[in-house]
Amino acid sequence: MNDTLMILPSSRYDEIRLVKVPKDLDRNEAYRFATGIIAQAEESNQNCRWEDIAEDLEARGFEPIEALIGPALD
Repeated sequence: MNDTLMILPSSRYDEIRLVKVPKDLDRNEAYRFATGIIAQAEESNQNCRWEDIAEDLEARGFEPIEALIGPALD
C-alpha cells in the first residue's frame, strides 16, 4: 500500500485535516490542486465549512482520512 497522504494545516489544531492524494497526481500537482480547490471554496463562500471543502476535494479524487491529533501544547 503506497498511498500518499497530505496534511492540510490550520492555525487551530482541531481543524488540521488529513487527505489521501489521488494516484494520478504527483506531489506538486496534488499541492496545487488542493490549495486551488480550498481557495476557490473560500472565495466563493465566506462561511464555507470543512464539509464544503471536503466535498470539492472528493470530486477531484482526494479522500479525507480520519485522524486523531493530540491537544495543543500551550
